Amino acid sequence: MAQRLFGTNGVRGVVNEEMTVQLAMDLGRAIGTRMEGRVAIGNDSRTSCDMLKSSVAAGLMSTGVEVLDLGLVPTPALQFYVQGHDVSGGVMITASHNPPEFNGIKCVDRDGTEMSRSKEEAIEETYFTRDFRERSWKEIGSIRKVSGAVTRYLSSISRLVDIESIRTSGMTVALDCANGAGAVSTPFLLESLGVRAITINCNPQGTFPGHPSEPTEDNLTDLIALVKNSSSDIGIAQDGDGDRTIFVDDLGHYVYGDRSLALIAESIVRERGGGIVVTPVSTSLMVEEVVVAAGGEVVYTMVGAPIVARKMREIGAVFGGEENGGLIFPELQYCRDGAMAAAKMLEIISKQGPLSQLVERLPQYHLEKRKVNCPNEHKERAMDMLCDRFKSEEIDLTDGAKMYVDEGWILIRPSGTEPIFRIMSEGKTKDHALKYADDFERQVKEIIAYLMSGSK
Repeated sequence: MAQRLFGTNGVRGVVNEEMTVQLAMDLGRAIGTRMEGRVAIGNDSRTSCDMLKSSVAAGLMSTGVEVLDLGLVPTPALQFYVQGHDVSGGVMITASHNPPEFNGIKCVDRDGTEMSRSKEEAIEETYFTRDFRERSWKEIGSIRKVSGAVTRYLSSISRLVDIESIRTSGMTVALDCANGAGAVSTPFLLESLGVRAITINCNPQGTFPGHPSEPTEDNLTDLIALVKNSSSDIGIAQDGDGDRTIFVDDLGHYVYGDRSLALIAESIVRERGGGIVVTPVSTSLMVEEVVVAAGGEVVYTMVGAPIVARKMREIGAVFGGEENGGLIFPELQYCRDGAMAAAKMLEIISKQGPLSQLVERLPQYHLEKRKVNCPNEHKERAMDMLCDRFKSEEIDLTDGAKMYVDEGWILIRPSGTEPIFRIMSEGKTKDHALKYADDFERQVKEIIAYLMSGSK
């Protein structure tokens, strides 16, 4: 098996342990060998970003690449810059929602999408063989700072929503940027849209002192309290690099990502008079139910935003996204975009009413998630045995094994980054979801125990 460096979302690790200066520089050399020309680079707010960005940039320049340093920007702002300029691609220094001791290196293709696995493999091959392109002292690259990337990105978002409707609604918004990269963009977006924004954790600070950068319900207790105490119309929370957005409704209730995905999908399909919405097989049936009712269609893919984005482009979808708050608006760009998601949700509630009422009208489903430990060497055989056990059932093998049951489904997937199986179950009631999860967790554990016992 070929050596692997990239995970599902770039190369990540604890700084000065797995994520070292040497790794960053050599990865920069590998990226530069494969990309050539000019490469844009940006970073989130982590304390290690300057160190790692300097290392990656040095590696890129050693291969003759001209580096364009955009500075502190959200990931979608870097991607927007790449797709609109004559560059070979981009590199983002970020670990997204991971704890502050982590950092990562993420590659962006020349069209602004996250780099495909085949191109990552080519970079990995160069990295591990150390077949770097060497340049003489007269041919090495240079670096220059580029300003204005965030301003142009935000201007493009503003042109895609009904600003007048948002401004005349007189909304108050509570905003939490998790001390991440969204702090240099989203407050200014809200100002341009004419809403009153009350902010917390909107100063970039690489230790994430406000709360961990993953926008889970447990991490957003301060935002939820702020929404209630300030009588805000909505709460907006972003992750560390600003490509995902989660909402809190006007009553202070946390809105799970599948619900915001469903609401925005329904609105866009109605606006367009139909259209295709693309989402992974792990997404709630709620999304399909509201999209079909609005006159649209849902196409399912494997889990992963780059996979969703490429399928959207291939089939001309009007919208797409994942249940983690990562939403993709093709009229802007083919990547997860937290600022665009915030602007679109503000437009929707300015026209359709309070977010709490919109969420209340959605079909009700209940989701249960489990993890089962499984050594990587047993994953393939375990999947084969599981599929054989249920060969009489109709199984969707798009990503793992998905089986539909009474008004719900079960999805079992081997993790691409950890030695575990992920089990997700959904049902119309919580009892149904728990029953399916308990049943399949037991069966997966039986199969793994059998394989680990050495039985044939």
